[in-house]
Amino acid sequence: MRLNVLSATALSVVALLTACAASPAPGPWNIEAAPQVTVTRADGRLTVDYVFNRDAVVWAFMDSALISDVREPWRPRQWTVETPGVVMERRGHYDIIRSATGGPVPRHVRFSVTPKAVELEAEYKTLVFSDGAVALPTRQMDVFALGSPEAAAAVPADLNGVTLDGGPSRVTWRDLDGPVLFNGERHAELTTTGERSYVLLGQARVTPGEGLTTVMDPNLPPWIGEKIRAFAPRVGQFYMQRLGRSGAGGDEPVVMVSWNGPTERMTSMGGSVLPGLIVMSFEGTGVTRPTAEMERVSRWFIAHESAHFWLGQAVRYEFARDAWITEGGADLMAVRALEALDPAYDDRRALQEEVDDCVSLSQGRGVAEAGVRGEHRAYYACGAVFAMTAEAAQARRDGGDWFSFLATLLDANRRDGVLTRAEWLGALSRASGDPTLATDIERMLDQGAADPAAEIASLFRRAGVPHRVEGGRVILTT
Repeated sequence: MRLNVLSATALSVVALLTACAASPAPGPWNIEAAPQVTVTRADGRLTVDYVFNRDAVVWAFMDSALISDVREPWRPRQWTVETPGVVMERRGHYDIIRSATGGPVPRHVRFSVTPKAVELEAEYKTLVFSDGAVALPTRQMDVFALGSPEAAAAVPADLNGVTLDGGPSRVTWRDLDGPVLFNGERHAELTTTGERSYVLLGQARVTPGEGLTTVMDPNLPPWIGEKIRAFAPRVGQFYMQRLGRSGAGGDEPVVMVSWNGPTERMTSMGGSVLPGLIVMSFEGTGVTRPTAEMERVSRWFIAHESAHFWLGQAVRYEFARDAWITEGGADLMAVRALEALDPAYDDRRALQEEVDDCVSLSQGRGVAEAGVRGEHRAYYACGAVFAMTAEAAQARRDGGDWFSFLATLLDANRRDGVLTRAEWLGALSRASGDPTLATDIERMLDQGAADPAAEIASLFRRAGVPHRVEGGRVILTT
């Protein structure tokens, strides 16, 4: 998701918060249909070989996200089918391969891959390093079988609860020029199946440190690495103190950072989070030297992504349309962490942007379906507005804050790892004693609002969020 902030040089600072905390997995799988996949890098050339253990008319790729802004599929721009008689095309929400003759896809299909650093809508992207190394998401290779291209067009975008004829691919990773990197460690050869992480093929600088291991592009501006190594452990410790153990699978995460070069008139930061791993990418002349604005945005970035170790991995949302729970919640976690760790941090500026964006993105259209429209920013902004409402209700009830509200939800749902909309709204009703707050939020989620500013002002007034309304705009006052 894209957040725009005006930099000191009047260029747009773009922070792209792409894939959020681990998305709910589809299922149940028919894992017997899962293919064997080999990813090979040799002399800088990348190939992907699929060996299918059964015949199928169509194989559809689970990861078929669209490129942000242009809203076009990424895979056809990067993967080229080398096997004769096999066609790659888009059907509905998915990239598929099929036989040109209409029969079964050949049991062995090879692709040549030209990795590109593009931002994706709510999905983990390929990282391209300036020295030719490439890091690929481990689950990028998963596919499922279908009986026809028409059947692919009918598959919903959200696969929660959908039975699929496929499963996590068994992927072997090889780099003929040296060992591959996985979870901060080198391997001569590696096989993954259900893990959600990244595998790096090529060289990168690995630096273990207290509370954090970093994997840095060798040409990354040095100040970025210094700030990450200094700040990420601090924010992680803050969250640990307030919320207890995370869902990251360890207390010392890995941060992997790529550098796409000093592109003129660009300042770009992007990233996402996986269990025990934060991935980030930077690009543009605006990032080559530290400024107060760059430091502010980079700290925000780290704080938001680190928050997903708790809100997104300790617990995750139930359906993709509930991403407001994790994204908006992580935004408010980041604001409160930065407020606590940096006395100069302007929390009202950040939260005012959330309010303004929620107003513009919920007028006449429901927040829950924002992803279908490509308006993922609504999950962040309106989710933060709803979180601010819960925080104020908690403060009125017992003097608590957002972390107090969140800690109860995390503890109640760690066992099944799922935080549903009903559970979140139920906690709001208990904290506020006012069930109409949950009713009004549900209406904004499902229908949007004719006058979102008035709806948000009403939520804030009843919950106790300090604000005023001027010219129809909701303005936070403290």
